[in-house]
Amino acid sequence: MPLTQHRTTLTQFLIEERRRYPHAGGDFNSLILNVALACKSIARSVALGALGAVPENAGGAVNVQGETQKVLDVVSNDMFLQFNEWGGHLAGMASEEMTDPYQIPDRYPKGKYLLVFDPLDGSANVDVNVTVGSIFSIVRAPSSGQKVSEQDFLQPGTEQVAAGYALYGPATMLVLTVGNGVNAFTLDPNLGEFILTHAAMQIPPDTHEFAINASNSRFWEAPVKRYVDECLAGKTGPRGKDFNMRWIASMVAEAHRILMRGGIFLYPRDTKDLSKQGRLRLLYEANPIGFLIEQAGGRASTGREPVLAVQPSALHQRIGLVFGSKNEVDRIERYHNEPQPVEICNPLFNERSLFRMPA
Repeated sequence: MPLTQHRTTLTQFLIEERRRYPHAGGDFNSLILNVALACKSIARSVALGALGAVPENAGGAVNVQGETQKVLDVVSNDMFLQFNEWGGHLAGMASEEMTDPYQIPDRYPKGKYLLVFDPLDGSANVDVNVTVGSIFSIVRAPSSGQKVSEQDFLQPGTEQVAAGYALYGPATMLVLTVGNGVNAFTLDPNLGEFILTHAAMQIPPDTHEFAINASNSRFWEAPVKRYVDECLAGKTGPRGKDFNMRWIASMVAEAHRILMRGGIFLYPRDTKDLSKQGRLRLLYEANPIGFLIEQAGGRASTGREPVLAVQPSALHQRIGLVFGSKNEVDRIERYHNEPQPVEICNPLFNERSLFRMPA
């Protein structure tokens, strides 16, 4: 019996979802399927690794983030554009790899949605063959049929109508929410179809795993340091249990592990660069991952407030992000909102003060 017999394809799943809204058109489903097709194409390029053909002039440039583009960054970005510009479902797109919004070419009809994406999250891992992925978010366009502006994209995460990511690992997976829970689809290479394999995913409220880049510990704010120190103290510390620490340097991979078995991911605001409110991009990293996590019963926060409630101020705005098991995210928010102890430095009473004891 074929493994995929009696299993639901992504197309069937979307049709069933659409039937819940009798007056809905087919544009939304077609858009999701175009995104999925882009992800299939990217998965093939990632799987080829060094065997893949390298386009001329691909990679090496510095993007708007100040990061040197990998070849697959450029290739993946082009695939998202090519597979989604023609369908008539989009008013415009925005990407980590492009400074300005992408205008739908005049030869194609314009639609009522906006697509924002990180075409290849964790691309620095490609050279060492570690899991990478693509992240995307869909919101409604304020007006259709017109050229889009940056302002059109500046919508809080609560306005998302769909979000998801593709995971390019031992298996290629598409994890999706359309606002009715989270479902994961695995690519069947024989059929070339995404098949529903993990329905109604849920994140347990408690965990014993956390993920953070410990090399930044000297820049952490006091509440984050307190939280990590308590986790590292284990059973003999205030938490009374042992924690495991993980760090893959690919947020898609971290999010997938948390969706599968719980955990918490922290990339908090720190003092490393005071001009930035965080390291991750709000619109096409924090918001879509946050939407997925909360649809699966977890929480996503800046460390101080729900990330989906943040009103964006710029297309490539950065932000701190903490997401995962609900009780752990609640704890970190509580630590941030508690009064912080103030160390008072009074030179009169230091060792070399006016009141120093005689030798």
